Amino acid sequence: MMVMTVEEAALAVDGRLRVRDADQAGNPIGSVVTDSRQAGKGALFVAIAGEHVDGHDFVAKVGQTGAAAALVDHEIADADVPQIIVDDTVKALGLLAKANIERRRAAGTPFTVIGITGSVGKTTTKDLLKALLSSQAPTVAPVGSFNNDIGMPITALQVDEHTRYLVSEMGANHLGEIAYLTSLVRPDIAVVLKVGVAHLGEFGSVENIQKAKSEIVRALDANGLAVLNADDDHVTPMARIVDDRVLWFGMGDGAESKASNVHMNGLDRATFTLALPGQDPIEVNLAIPGRHNVMNALAAATVAWHLGMSATDIAGVLARQSTISPHRMAVSTLSRGGADFTVIDDSFNANPDSMKAGLDGLHGWTGDNANADDRPYRVAVLGSMLELGGDEAGLHRGIGAYAAELGIDAVIAVGSDHDRNLDSLAADIIDGVKSADNAPFAELVHNVDDADRTVIDLAARHPHAVVLLKGSHASGLSALATRWERNDDLPSKRNADGHETTKNGEAL
Repeated sequence: MMVMTVEEAALAVDGRLRVRDADQAGNPIGSVVTDSRQAGKGALFVAIAGEHVDGHDFVAKVGQTGAAAALVDHEIADADVPQIIVDDTVKALGLLAKANIERRRAAGTPFTVIGITGSVGKTTTKDLLKALLSSQAPTVAPVGSFNNDIGMPITALQVDEHTRYLVSEMGANHLGEIAYLTSLVRPDIAVVLKVGVAHLGEFGSVENIQKAKSEIVRALDANGLAVLNADDDHVTPMARIVDDRVLWFGMGDGAESKASNVHMNGLDRATFTLALPGQDPIEVNLAIPGRHNVMNALAAATVAWHLGMSATDIAGVLARQSTISPHRMAVSTLSRGGADFTVIDDSFNANPDSMKAGLDGLHGWTGDNANADDRPYRVAVLGSMLELGGDEAGLHRGIGAYAAELGIDAVIAVGSDHDRNLDSLAADIIDGVKSADNAPFAELVHNVDDADRTVIDLAARHPHAVVLLKGSHASGLSALATRWERNDDLPSKRNADGHETTKNGEAL
């Protein structure tokens, strides 16, 4: 964070400052946090009233840790800590981030903000671009998918006088949300990956999704650059917004930065030829799995090239970047319940585009054995996809049919025994599987316990099984992935509240 006192922070957010003595107003702020457990000496704690927990309940506690101040929407009478009182702490957090970025720009040394949006691929592209740029200069980027009105400002507040690059991931569920984020942190380079049907139910139409994603391009100033997907017909019109100040990436003829000759190995890792403007083509061996990640790597490479990296250096970093944010095509092996199997954990979230990409990766998996006659038994554990609008049932049936057409050996759809909609959508997946000719094994289960047991049973009967986990967060598959990561025992029963529990009694 740039140097800022408590009094300066209060002015930046138009807040009322309450201190015991005047000297406290001059205390420097070293960090900004929304978790009271992280509010150590010199921190500004932002109290946010959430759905289940209200941060204001912990303001008195942070005063005991040496926090510089608390940002609150009402004064906490018994808290021995300076308080900045505002109407809305989330909006004030955004204003504080805006002030921090303005101070960094005013420092006069080189500083570039790269904003990334798209219906799929934002976090992976962010992870790859952070790895590329960090090899050149100090770079700040969010943890995981911190891309909303809380996560994006928290990331921007990590920028200090040494930061050369800020990679900012920007997501949206509604029109105007990206415009709001860019009003706080204006990008110098705007990357648009893809316009898909994620959150279609919230936006109402693909055209509205296109409008929402284009807000990041509209935020560019006269010197800004748009990095756009030349292969997406919903992205290409955005070039008109910036009078063709564009770098195009893709696999088709319209791309300036191009990937070609894509080949996948048995571990679902891609090799491709990278051609960047003015550079000799070079072979890239991605260390992360997934054919779809070729386009994400290409977008990151295009930005890195524009900022001065050579194709050789780019290829080298991409070949070493084997770890990205959790629950995104993370591969591991597991011995569980007498069965051994490989796990492809892509359970962070799901929409039709990413679901098909995950199934493609499962279909292409052969492991280290290239013998097609000894291919692994492929199991897709799929959860429902949310916010898809009126055709959600048809889209789920389509995913089931797609899995069957690929020749996936078994599909387990995980519904819910307490949410009728989730259960119905999972049933639609199974209906889609069974509608196909020569339909594979298909089973609807109603909780992750039963999914766990079914996978173990299938893997015990089919050596060399490989299992894909893919579904929305609400489906609980990321909790199952975490259970498998810890290799907890199967819970034998539910707790008194009816919730699934691990061997440690932790509710999933």
